[in-house]
Amino acid sequence: MSKIYGLYTDDDILKHGAKYMVDQGLHISDVYSPFPIHGIEKVIGMKWTRLAICAFIYGCIGLSLALLGIWYFMISDWPMNIGGKPSFSLLENLPSFIPVTFEFTVFCTAHGMAITYLIRNWTFPGAIARNPDPRTTDDHFAVEIDPHMNHNFDKDQISKYLKDTGAVEIFEK
Repeated sequence: MSKIYGLYTDDDILKHGAKYMVDQGLHISDVYSPFPIHGIEKVIGMKWTRLAICAFIYGCIGLSLALLGIWYFMISDWPMNIGGKPSFSLLENLPSFIPVTFEFTVFCTAHGMAITYLIRNWTFPGAIARNPDPRTTDDHFAVEIDPHMNHNFDKDQISKYLKDTGAVEIFEK
């Protein structure tokens, strides 16, 4: 299943070209760039990410584990009188445990999100990159168009749209 790629040298030209192609009815599958192009997600119709839900879940897990651990270590397993603080109730000691609870919540959220990002984007160590052209990590921008998702257009029409919008190179992969 080959896809058609148009390579651009300027992000503004790519953004205006993508808007023109989408207005003509072409579906753009993806855009590859060396830096974020603000607004391109709205132009090509990307769906909003649900990663924030994952972050919230990881934070809740971290908070729960922190409170459970503090309760077990400081109240249940080996209660110690530190600075005259009572050690028979978690609620009475909660203000002194807030910093540790906050740090562990952030720790679990950050690590969970990093692992989720690597798995979701298939970019963990040893994974094969799916970048169509190595120049898109340096100074070029690529638009990916899947001909199977654009039934009303043949490959020649898609190539013509790419060339008309300022693509400096067009190739299939």
